[in-house]
Amino acid sequence: MPIYRSHVLVCGGTGCTSSGSREVIDAFRKELQKRKLSGEVLVVPTGCHGMCEMGPIVVVYPEGTFYSHVSKGDVPEIVEEHIYKGRPVQRLMYALDEEKPVIPRYSEIPFYRKQKRIALKNCGYINPDNIEEYIARGGYEALGKALTSMTPAQVIDEVKASSLRGRGGGGFPTGLKWSFCASAKGDKKYVICNADEGDPGAFMDRSILEGDPHSVIEGMSLGAYAMGADEGYIYCRAEYPLAIQRLKTAMAQAEEYGLLGENIMDSGFSLTIHIKEGAGAFVCGEETALMASIEGRRGMPRPRPPFPANSGLWGCPTNINNVETWANVPQIISNGGAWYATMGTEKSKGTKVFALTGKVKHTGLVEVPMGITLREIIFEIGGGILEDRKFKAVQIGGPSGGCLTEDHLDTPVSYESLTALGAIMGSGGLVVMDETTCMVDVARFFLSFVQKESCGKCPFCRIGTKRMLEILERIIEGKGVMEDLDKLLALAHQVKEGSLCALGGTAPNPVLTTLKYFRDEYEAHIRDKKCPAKVCTSLIHYVIDPAACIGCTKCARNCPVSCIAGEVKKPHVIDDEKCIRCGTCKSVCPVGAISVE
Repeated sequence: MPIYRSHVLVCGGTGCTSSGSREVIDAFRKELQKRKLSGEVLVVPTGCHGMCEMGPIVVVYPEGTFYSHVSKGDVPEIVEEHIYKGRPVQRLMYALDEEKPVIPRYSEIPFYRKQKRIALKNCGYINPDNIEEYIARGGYEALGKALTSMTPAQVIDEVKASSLRGRGGGGFPTGLKWSFCASAKGDKKYVICNADEGDPGAFMDRSILEGDPHSVIEGMSLGAYAMGADEGYIYCRAEYPLAIQRLKTAMAQAEEYGLLGENIMDSGFSLTIHIKEGAGAFVCGEETALMASIEGRRGMPRPRPPFPANSGLWGCPTNINNVETWANVPQIISNGGAWYATMGTEKSKGTKVFALTGKVKHTGLVEVPMGITLREIIFEIGGGILEDRKFKAVQIGGPSGGCLTEDHLDTPVSYESLTALGAIMGSGGLVVMDETTCMVDVARFFLSFVQKESCGKCPFCRIGTKRMLEILERIIEGKGVMEDLDKLLALAHQVKEGSLCALGGTAPNPVLTTLKYFRDEYEAHIRDKKCPAKVCTSLIHYVIDPAACIGCTKCARNCPVSCIAGEVKKPHVIDDEKCIRCGTCKSVCPVGAISVE
C-alpha cells in the first residue's frame, strides 16, 4: 500500500454532500495532479464529521488542521499554502466567533472535546467505501476473536457484562434480548438491523451507515453467531440512497474478503445479509410492523406475545436491534464488556449518539457518555443558542419524546432520568428551542406528524390523536376554551394506555410535557387570544410605527397580497383583514418600523 505524507479528509456525508463536498473532492484531486502531488497526498472521502453546520469540512493530516465552509474555489489556496508550503490557511479555520482566535486543530474544538466516540469511532476518519481502511482501524478483529476463541454463549455474556441497552428508544438490555433469541427453539433464525429512522431532525443511524457501514455488518455478524442465525436483513428507508449505496459496497467487499457469506474465516459459520428498502412509513420503526413489511405485508404492529425472539420473521426466532446498537458491539467484544461498563451511569452504560438540531449554534452529530447533562450538550458542545437568545426548551426523543425546560438543563442524560421527567431517550433526536418558539405550536407540529404516521389499526391512536390535534388547532387559531385543556389531558392518557404499539403509547408526550411545563402559554392562547412567542398567525398582527416609517415603499412592493398602502416618504398602513401574516414586510423593512403584536 502506498505511503502518503499527507491525507486530506473531506466529509462525504449527506449534509456536506448537499453543500458541495463532491466538487471539493474533485477540485483537490485535480489540483494535486496539476502540481504532481498525487503520489504524496491522498484525498479521502469520509463519512460525517458531526459538525454539519460548518460543512463542507476538510481535515488535513498529520497535523489535524480543521477547515470549515470549504468551497472548490478555496482548494488551490489550501494546496498552495498548506500542502505545498506548510502554511495553514487561517481564514478557513474554525473560530468560536469573529472576535476570537481561530482553533486550528480538530481535537481542540469545543464541539469535539467532550465527546466520546464509540459508535462514531470511524465516522470522519475512514473512507467508508474502502474495507481496508476499516480493517486498519481494527475492523473485523472482534469477529475473528469471537469465531476463533469464543463460544456463542461467551459472546452473549460479554454483551451482558457491558450493560449495553437498545439505542433505538426502548432501552432494553441487549445481552438479555440476545439470550432470549439464542435459547428459542428453531432451526432457522434471523437478525435484523432497524435502520428505519424517521424522526424529524434525526440523522444518527443514517450517518453511521454512510460513514462506517462495516461496523454494522460486523456487529450483526457477531450477533448472528451468538444467537445461531444464518440470515439477516437491514431495513433502511429508501430516502437514504447514500447509506444504501455504501451498505451495498461494504457487503460486496466483505464477501470478497471472506468476512460475510459462506464459511466466514473458515470457521463453519455462515451469514447472508439482505437490504430491504422501506417506503418511509414511520410506524415501520416498530419491530413487528417492520417484520411485516419485510414479509411483503402492510407495515402494521401486531400484539405481543409472541415476541420476535420466539416468533418473528416468517414465524422464526428473530432479534432486532437498531444501527447504533449493532455498531457498538464490535468494540465491546474487542475491548471487553467491563471496559464499556466503565462509561455512563449506574443503569445507563456507555455512550449515546444525538442529532443536535434547532436553535443551537452548532448543529450536528454528537456522541457523549451517558450521564452528561443537557446543559453540557447544548451550551458547551452545541455552542449555545443562536444569536444568543434565551433558551426555552429542548425536545428529546423525537416526535414521541417530551419538551424539557431550563430547569432540567442540569439533568444527567440517562434512560431513567428522562423518563422521570415525562420524556424518553428515543433514538437520539435533540431539537433545541429559543424564546421565539411557541410551545403550543410545537406540540401541534409533533402530534400532527404522529397522527399522519399512525397506521390506523387501533382506535385510540387513530381517533384519539386526531381529536387531540383538532383541539390544538382550535387553540392556536384563537378558538379554544379552558375546558379544552382538561379534554387534552384525558385524551392523552387514554391514547397512552390504549394504544397497541409505542407509536401511539408515546404520541401524547409532547402535549403532556408542554402542558405540564408551559401551561401558561396554553392559557394565554385561550384566555388572552395571544401567542406569547408571536408565532401563531391567527393571534398576531403586523403593525407599522408611523413615527419610524420613512415611506420607502419597500414593504408595499414586496407584500405578496398587496395589503400595504401609503405614499412615498409618508407612513404606510397595513390592512389587517387582507394580511396573511407571512412576515415579508418585517424582514425587508430597512429601519425596523414594523413590529408584531
